[in-house]
Amino acid sequence: MRRRMAEEGIDALVLRPSPDFRYLGGVGDGYLVVTADGPPASAAGPLEAAALVPDSARRIGVDPEMRAGELFSLRVEAELVLASAVLAPLRLNRGPAEVAAAGRAASAADAVLLLVPELAWFGTTERAMARRLRAVMVETGCEEVLSVLVAAGEHSSVPRHVPCERVINPGDALLVSVCGRWGDHCSEVARVFAVAEPPEDFEAMYSVVLAAQRAALDALRPGAAAAAAGRAALEVIECSGYGPYAAERPGRGVGLGPEEGPWLVPGDPTVLAAGMTVCVEPAIYLPELFGARVADVAVCTPAGAERLSGGSQTLQVVDR
Repeated sequence: MRRRMAEEGIDALVLRPSPDFRYLGGVGDGYLVVTADGPPASAAGPLEAAALVPDSARRIGVDPEMRAGELFSLRVEAELVLASAVLAPLRLNRGPAEVAAAGRAASAADAVLLLVPELAWFGTTERAMARRLRAVMVETGCEEVLSVLVAAGEHSSVPRHVPCERVINPGDALLVSVCGRWGDHCSEVARVFAVAEPPEDFEAMYSVVLAAQRAALDALRPGAAAAAAGRAALEVIECSGYGPYAAERPGRGVGLGPEEGPWLVPGDPTVLAAGMTVCVEPAIYLPELFGARVADVAVCTPAGAERLSGGSQTLQVVDR
């Protein structure tokens, strides 16, 4: 890390509770200050953190999640840049213990979605079911619920839909995803269901999404470009005729944070390496009709991609 600081010309790092903070072993609600030498130091607040920064520091890396009030409270006469320049490349590669922790988080997210067919959906609202799933996540030991998506019918075609009072009815496509933090590691799993029976042509579209995910997983191997894995997924969707309706981002890294590198998008120069964990999430959204998105966490291994979230991808029908 200090080699990276020297390369970026950064004299000190100031981190608040965040994925970067946890990566360096930070605990609690304080701040962490790292300088060019000596052990990292803890501080109770931004003023105390500023006092730990050497007067000679001319460039300081601050936590990407630092709030405006915290930045003003630092009161340092130095250039402030994002600490991501130092830490993001380091966090890409995960050791066996981190991969195992990511696997436990993925299994916990899986366990939440395994309960979906057992719940009563007919006549309830998206918002009510999202609340129910949040409660289930907490029961599984989720330390922080980051997002819960329940989208029925035409709402499943809206990528960033927020659950509302829309009533769930037979014949609806149902998109459900949960994202949370278990054991300091984040995971997201998404599945699609049909309420009573799938809408017309929905199963055909869903099969394309599954094929796109398989293509991305096949391309997820050490030495390959992250962008190539994203292209593999998008090419499947384009060849099916659904290209104009594909989500632009078929995947992104996930670890201590819910969204981090590598990014499975055109232009990402990252070369994949063993240990990188990725949420592979291709999607197709047909406006005003329905959408389908499948998200699974996978780890890049010397033998190829290994799915850490292993729940069934068969289109399930909820019948109550």
